[in-house]
Amino acid sequence: SVCGADWGRALQRLRAAVHYTAGGLCREVAEDKGTEFSKQAVAAIAEITFRQCGVFLILCRHAKRSTITTEDVKLLARRSSSLLKYITQKSDEITSSNMEQKEKKKKKSGAAKGGRTSGKHEAAVTESEDSNMA
Repeated sequence: SVCGADWGRALQRLRAAVHYTAGGLCREVAEDKGTEFSKQAVAAIAEITFRQCGVFLILCRHAKRSTITTEDVKLLARRSSSLLKYITQKSDEITSSNMEQKEKKKKKSGAAKGGRTSGKHEAAVTESEDSNMA
């Protein structure tokens, strides 16, 4: 079927993107550590990564969800304490960066309107955002 062919092409593009990204990451690590990755090693890392993404999709489909969250990734990475720690750290950094961007946007929109925002309102918003992050 046409839909099946489209799905197959999309899967091939995704596999190629994973392979490309794995190759770039391997090059970065190789430069940092003064070593090399063979083409076969890069291909194996890309294939394992691609298959693991398939496992993520199956688990999300089983849970009747269409979005994989950071909590899902943390759950799947829990067997490796160092990987879990790294993912948690990166997630926290992204969350912190997003919060800072929201604050900057809020300040700009408040200044553009020519009005002042009350400290009470800002504290309530921050508190609300913090409770969402818990």
